[in-house]
Amino acid sequence: MCGTTRADRNGTDHCALRLGRLARMVVDNSDDRARACRALDASNFFLADVRDGLGPYLAIYLLTERQWDEARIGLLMSVATAAGIVAQTPAGALVDATRAKRWVVAAAAVLVTAASLLLPLFPTFWPVAISQGIAHAAAAIFSPAVAAVSLGVVGHRAFTRRIGRNESFNHAGNAVAAAAAGGGAFLFGPMVVFYLLAFMSMASLVSILSIPERAIDHELARGLHDSGETTRGLHEQERPSGLSVLLTCRPLLIFAVCVALFHLSNAAMLPLVGQKLALQDRNLGTTLMSACIVAAQLVMVPVAMLVGRKADAWGHKMFFLAALLILPLRAALYTLSDKAAWLVGVQLLDGIGAGIFGAIFPVIVADLMRNTGRFNVAQGAVITAQGIGAALSTTLAGIVVVKAGYDWAFLTLGAVAAFAVLVCYFGLAETGGSESSASSGGAAVSSKLAAG
Repeated sequence: MCGTTRADRNGTDHCALRLGRLARMVVDNSDDRARACRALDASNFFLADVRDGLGPYLAIYLLTERQWDEARIGLLMSVATAAGIVAQTPAGALVDATRAKRWVVAAAAVLVTAASLLLPLFPTFWPVAISQGIAHAAAAIFSPAVAAVSLGVVGHRAFTRRIGRNESFNHAGNAVAAAAAGGGAFLFGPMVVFYLLAFMSMASLVSILSIPERAIDHELARGLHDSGETTRGLHEQERPSGLSVLLTCRPLLIFAVCVALFHLSNAAMLPLVGQKLALQDRNLGTTLMSACIVAAQLVMVPVAMLVGRKADAWGHKMFFLAALLILPLRAALYTLSDKAAWLVGVQLLDGIGAGIFGAIFPVIVADLMRNTGRFNVAQGAVITAQGIGAALSTTLAGIVVVKAGYDWAFLTLGAVAAFAVLVCYFGLAETGGSESSASSGGAAVSSKLAAG
């Protein structure tokens, strides 16, 4: 018979119905992903001012408004940073385990803001140390959580570009916040930074909760499967690697050492510049610090975009080396003049170094931890090393300033960075790039790296 039977027609209708449903699911997923990417843009912009709490403004506030000396400020910042160090690895493990990533970020933003806003009410050493310790511990959530959500939304193939975009919006947010803080401090005094923090925190809550929950693949967000693995059965068979991978992955350990040295050199530089500027003009200290931050952040925006677009082609190690090389040069240039215009101009180099580092850091960790399911706890572990370096940096710089002056402090920090360059060049293999990140071989390369 040339005609079709009722069964044939029913089968055809059923197939058409299923195809229609599938098409709608694809469209819905695409819409959710687009909404999630826009919300990530906004989240990174507003979290920029929240994730660091008062940041370098804390040193200026304590120096000019509370008359603390440099060594005491350095000790306070080290104590607060220590609390963040303790929280980093558990924070990464929490991000790996939870499916409520958006709410975890929102809760952390509230804690950071509340702890910072309480500071003027209790201006003595231990209350300030405790409040800033709480802020640093809560802030440990932000970096792994934002990177995890980004990976869960876009997958490995688009991850480098997404991180570059995240960092671009983060730096733009920092620049806008710093400009607002500088202008507000000039007109109304240093206390304006507390009100600005509260506003940015509220905006960040709205942004992060605007990410559609269904747009996040939580297994992918922890690095459990590669974007090229699309079969459901393969995903179900995968299990996270043991936590011992954090200690047995030699490239991860070398990278952690490099990151610790980077921050041992870098963390204290901007606070030292802020203190020098504040001592020259107490009334303009916050405004000049804001100029330093704005100058650097404006440079970081295109730098982060460049890393996002070119790192996979040019190599991830090359960009990381460039970030390290900037630090000795920057430290030496700070010693040549105490003029405000010079110090602000040299701070532009921080825009290059820190812009590269922020964009390439999660990408390298993702390279090393691909298919292990330990992406976020590895981020937390490496950020712990970063925090140790930062804590020692402020203490070291404060002691050297008191004993030998600001110039020797800058030169000491620059020497640390020069050593980091050697460790990275000779000890760390390329983790990504056009060859190792190819979809057909990426999993094999990452497995080899993880095995050390």
